[in-house]
Amino acid sequence: MNFPSPKRVTLILVIFSILFMTGCSEIEKPTFQPEKREMQSIKPNGVYYEIFVRSFADSNSDGIGDLKGVTEKLDYLADLGIEGIWLMPVHPSPSYHGYDVTDYLDIHPDYGSLEDMKEFVKQAHKRDINVIIDLVINHTSNRHPWFQKASTDDPKYKDYYVWSNENTNLLETGEWGQKVWHGSGKEKYEGIFWDGMPDLNLDSAKVREEIIDIATFWLEDVQVDGFRLDAAKHIYSPSDSEHPEEKNHQWWREFRQEMEQINPDVMLVGEVWDAATVVAPYLDDGLTSAFNFDLSEKILESVQSEKDAGIVSSLVRTREYFQKISNGKFIDSTFITNHDMPRVMTEVKGNEDHAKMAASLLLTLPGNPFIYYGEETGLEGSKPDEEIREPFIWSNDKNASEQTNWRVIKHNKDMQKKSVESQVKDVNSMFNHYRNMIQVRRSHPALIKGEIESALTKQSGMVIFKRMTEESSILVLHNLTKQNQNVFLHEKESVYSKLYDQTNEQAEVKKEEGKVKIMLPPYSTIILEEK
Repeated sequence: MNFPSPKRVTLILVIFSILFMTGCSEIEKPTFQPEKREMQSIKPNGVYYEIFVRSFADSNSDGIGDLKGVTEKLDYLADLGIEGIWLMPVHPSPSYHGYDVTDYLDIHPDYGSLEDMKEFVKQAHKRDINVIIDLVINHTSNRHPWFQKASTDDPKYKDYYVWSNENTNLLETGEWGQKVWHGSGKEKYEGIFWDGMPDLNLDSAKVREEIIDIATFWLEDVQVDGFRLDAAKHIYSPSDSEHPEEKNHQWWREFRQEMEQINPDVMLVGEVWDAATVVAPYLDDGLTSAFNFDLSEKILESVQSEKDAGIVSSLVRTREYFQKISNGKFIDSTFITNHDMPRVMTEVKGNEDHAKMAASLLLTLPGNPFIYYGEETGLEGSKPDEEIREPFIWSNDKNASEQTNWRVIKHNKDMQKKSVESQVKDVNSMFNHYRNMIQVRRSHPALIKGEIESALTKQSGMVIFKRMTEESSILVLHNLTKQNQNVFLHEKESVYSKLYDQTNEQAEVKKEEGKVKIMLPPYSTIILEEK
């Protein structure tokens, strides 16, 4: 059975709404059905969606996801409210994941052709959806023609990679305890991830030129809007530089200058998996954005423990620091989990309330939220990585034409529950929670691009903060617990007495003893405007 078209989805939801309003007893009362508002799109701020093409949607019934399949699902993503897509590697590669590239200027044959890619970008842009792609320049595959030639001492390509010398510590190990130096010959090559990924030598002017030419091709010829930059802090390593971080920063400044000559609004999102003090210098005229791994941890810790792990105070400090370092030109890329981490639903041990609260937090905090495919339907998965990247489930029918099956499903066998087909019909589903929260986020300027400030109102088990632009401000209250929460607003915040939205219609805002009192049901959110 094919996934219904967006028009049919809308019709289904309208019919369900009408049945509920007329008192149909079979329909459960929805916990969240906000007023339909016009969604704004204020670039560069936007909601992004990370896609592993192999697992997403199949257009030719070979069981492997492809670019035509993703193109066919753009209306699904537009209806969800997505404004940007990050495609995990799409280049030719000997691996299933694609992070060891053999040709930077082509598409993996499993995924289609360059023409398919260009059509995908064209159709995404028609829907006002940006596209960024993974660009892996720390290393290539050991099957890349450059490395194959370098391994034969070809003088043109030998300098493309990092080789050992008499001073090299060949017993060196990387961050995860793996070997750094590989090869059977007299000279060893550096590969900080594994022997199938030899590290490129960015000290080589020719290598830097190659990378600039590759990125230029994707921006100019294919019209992508930017790149997710894999292993951005590993471009130079301690093995080949006394000051690797400084050289990393300088490289990304050079790269950004070149890219902005092609597209002044290019998006360069770096994977710098480290503390804020390490991330910040990368935003000093280098990367335009970096992923906020600290925030991911705090969101998960907060929903799991049902108490604030310091989300707002930590985020305020980090953002102030980043603002200072970048002269206010950074964009925070926020997320809960990604393709390298156990999925949200697994982290919360299948607790849907906790997973929904994580989504509510993500989508009301500042930054560009990134949603990993399947988070909106509650997919589960844990290490090894292949099990975090299981097929997306479109239909209750496991033989549906668009369903990928490149890998046997281990964690998400209940297709009746996990499929888009089922969830779109259930007003209380994870899908509809994400869809509604994205709509709410995109409907208020303060949620789209507002700064964050700690609230004066405090309560255990809650996360409370303000989001503000020069023109407007809102107060956001999240109840992380399984109990009702009654909270009186601080007198200086009593101006926030106008209901903007809530995830549970049982929430109440009223005056009591001259104060504004909020009653918030378990696992729910309320957003208040100034009256």
